[in-house]
Amino acid sequence: MGPAFSLCGLGIMATFFSVASSKYPSYNTTVKFPSKPTTLVVRKDGEGGSERRSLRELVEARVPSVFKDFRPLLWLFNGHLQTIYCVLGDFSKHEKVWYKRTYLRLADGGTLGLDFAPVDDKSNPYLRDDTPIIVVQHGLSGGSYESYVRAILSRAILPKEKGGLGYRAVVINFRGCAGVPITSPRFYSAGHTDDTRNALLYIANRFPKAPLLALGFSLGSNVITRYLGEEKENARFHAACALACPWNLEDNNDRLQNSYLGKHIYSKGMGGNLLNLLKRHYKGLSADPDHYVAQAATKAIALKSPTLEEFDNTFTRIAGGPPPVFPFPSSRDYYRHMSTHHIVREVRIPFLAISAADDPVVRSVPMDSGGNPYVVMGLTPGGGHLGWFQAGGTGNADRWTTQPVLEWLKLMGDDVVHDLVPKGGRIFIDDDGWFREEGQLHLGCKELSEEGIIDGSGGEAGILQGL
Repeated sequence: MGPAFSLCGLGIMATFFSVASSKYPSYNTTVKFPSKPTTLVVRKDGEGGSERRSLRELVEARVPSVFKDFRPLLWLFNGHLQTIYCVLGDFSKHEKVWYKRTYLRLADGGTLGLDFAPVDDKSNPYLRDDTPIIVVQHGLSGGSYESYVRAILSRAILPKEKGGLGYRAVVINFRGCAGVPITSPRFYSAGHTDDTRNALLYIANRFPKAPLLALGFSLGSNVITRYLGEEKENARFHAACALACPWNLEDNNDRLQNSYLGKHIYSKGMGGNLLNLLKRHYKGLSADPDHYVAQAATKAIALKSPTLEEFDNTFTRIAGGPPPVFPFPSSRDYYRHMSTHHIVREVRIPFLAISAADDPVVRSVPMDSGGNPYVVMGLTPGGGHLGWFQAGGTGNADRWTTQPVLEWLKLMGDDVVHDLVPKGGRIFIDDDGWFREEGQLHLGCKELSEEGIIDGSGGEAGILQGL
């Protein structure tokens, strides 16, 4: 499905739903705490010293916005309209962020693009070596340019004297996304986490004194949650926030496939985005025509208007990560393995997840989180998929999620006293200049170059934003 067709179709559906859909029956936000929340060491307000307080007490006192009602813009009164506006809206003039990109070459020959902000950090005295760093993973086919990313980072990187948090940020752009080249026969996927590990090798070595705060959106939330569940106490992040995490990939796919809108609008929109990315990077993925990934890529680019499942079954289940996990026998096996609803119970750092009950893409949210004492789950009645456009804000681009996320990041970056003893294996640089980790020598990355300044509001031609 080409971008022009997608925009036309989404516009027609927006008109239909503005007439046919009812308004939200309630605006109340649900926040679910574990029965026995963990305790954290925090600095005392204005007294010096520290104290230990429960995660629930801290959220109630210092993240008050997460309890506020979500009241949508009057003309975006349901999840479909919220989602469609996220895709069709013009956010290029809102919340601008400029980045400085660093390319990393990975041990398998692949490439990641890390976009750092603010770009003038060397001239800003407030950015000390221990300044918290927000590490972002974006949605399905997006990048650092996405408006949902900039809505938070534009405020987070402002100096404190200007009303911001005064933090650093870095967006990990997936292989092939946001202008990052594909230089090996491997794609990204919803749950393969070694690229996150590689990026963290570089970030943790470059800023060893800084707390690392994970922030994920949609598919990026899934990757972060899987990483945290796999690493448990050894995760390099100190806290995390997940927005619109897809959780149960198989169930979400089934629900998309079983409705007209789900299959022909959302699923084909996501499948079309991935197909357009694949066509753009086909040369890099098929340099060796006999390679199994190249053969899968050739089959995939022949697809016509694929759903997400059709694309994943043809390509992602094969190329989304290395052996022995990949390839999967089918897309359904891939979805079951890469889901996070069953692994969130293994997270061992403070973790806030926010979802929307009317998200047309994510229909199943594990509000009990397996009883994990580290996890707080929030569910708004509305907001769509990565929308949350609210009434009474500063403009059409104002999202309800921005304030609670900033409050959570401040709590975890400024108030909580983190043990900054390095977690995971020791990072070292080998004789050839590769960053490595003891115990995981299949990992490795090397800094290639810095690209200079990137306009974060630029977008990517041929790719629908906001998905």
